[in-house]
Amino acid sequence: MVPPRRIAHLDMDAFFASVELLRYPELRGLPVVVGGGSRHQPVLQPDGTRRFSKLRDYAGRGVVTTSTYEARALGVFSAMGTMKAAALAPEAILLPTDFESYKRYSRLFKAAVAEIVPDIEDRGIDEIYLDLTDHPEETRALGMRLKEAVKAATGLTCSIGIAPNKLLAKISSDLDKPDGLTIVSLEDVPARIWPLSAKKINGIGPKAYAKLTSLGIETVGQLAQADPKLLQEHFGLNSAEWLHRVAHGHDEREVVTRSDPKGVSRETTFERDLHAKHDRDTLSEIFTRLCTRLSEDLHRKRYAGRTVGIKLRYADFRTVTRDVTLPSPTADAAMIRRAAGECLRRVPLEQRLRLLGVRVSALVPLDEAERYRAGEQGELFPG
Repeated sequence: MVPPRRIAHLDMDAFFASVELLRYPELRGLPVVVGGGSRHQPVLQPDGTRRFSKLRDYAGRGVVTTSTYEARALGVFSAMGTMKAAALAPEAILLPTDFESYKRYSRLFKAAVAEIVPDIEDRGIDEIYLDLTDHPEETRALGMRLKEAVKAATGLTCSIGIAPNKLLAKISSDLDKPDGLTIVSLEDVPARIWPLSAKKINGIGPKAYAKLTSLGIETVGQLAQADPKLLQEHFGLNSAEWLHRVAHGHDEREVVTRSDPKGVSRETTFERDLHAKHDRDTLSEIFTRLCTRLSEDLHRKRYAGRTVGIKLRYADFRTVTRDVTLPSPTADAAMIRRAAGECLRRVPLEQRLRLLGVRVSALVPLDEAERYRAGEQGELFPG
C-alpha cells in the first residue's frame, strides 16, 4: 500500500526584517521597514547607541522589501511604495537592504534542514518545500525538529505547514505565523481551509479574485460549492476544473528537488527619470554595470545563454522589451553588453526612462558553452 504523502512548506518569518533584528536587537517590538538605501544606514553615536532613520524622512520611488509584524499591523507590507508606507507609519524605523546577509542566512537554514530531510524544493530565499513521505519520524515531532534546527543554525523562527500536498502545505504554513507548526489533512479542509479567503490559494491572483468576488465567491468554501457551469462560463473549462479541484484541497504536484533557471536578469529603477541623450554618460555607466553583474551571476550559477534581452520602462510606465539570439551561448560581460546595446538601438529613446534591465535566457551549462570557440562569438556584429 502506498503511504499517504506528507509535504511540508517551510517559510521563514518576516525573513529580511528578522535578520536585521538579529543585528539590531534594540528594535525588537518596534515597527521596522526594510527597503531603504545606503543613506539610511544606522549611525553609531558617541554614547554607543544607534540613530535610525525614520520612514517619515524618506523621499524617493522605492518599494518596501519587507516589514516586521508590528509594521504590518499598521498596514505596511512588502512591495508597497515606500512613500505610501511613510504615510501609514511615519514613525517606523527604515533600514537599508542587505541582500548578502539575507543570502547567507538563507544558505544556513537550508543546510540545517537538509541534514534532516534531503528532499528539498527551493522556492526562493526564504521558503522551501520538503517531501517527508518516506521519513520514519512522526509528523509533529519531525516538524518540531526542523524548526529547532533552523533556530539553532540561524537564531530565527520559521513557520511550517504539513499536509498531503503542496497546495495545502503552503496555505497551512501561513495559518499560525509567526513560529507556527500546522498539520492539515484532507479531512480538515472544510473546517480549516474553506473559511479562508479564496485569494489564499496560490494561483488565484488579484484579477481572478476580483472576478470571483463579482460572482459572489469570496471564500474557499464558496468556491468549492460553486456551480461548475458558472465557473466554466467565466474562466473557461481548464481553469474552472482547476478552481474546483484546489478548492477541495486536491493538488498532485510533486516536490521538485532540482530545476534549471529559464533565465538570469538584472534591472534597476532610477532615483529620477533619465534621458538617453541628456543623461547618456550616467545611463551608459549603469548599463555597463548591469551587464557586468549579470555576467558575474551567470558565472556563479555556472550558466551561459544564447538570448540577450533588455527591458525599458518609460516615465509613463509603458514597458518595452527587445532581445537578440546569438550564434553561441555566452556569459561574457562584453558580449552581453554588445548584444544588449544592439537591442537598445531597436527601441525609441525620446522619452525619459525610469527602469533599465538586461536578461540572458536560453541557458546551457557553462561547461557546454565553453566548447564553442571564442572566434564564433565575434561574428554576430561583424565590422
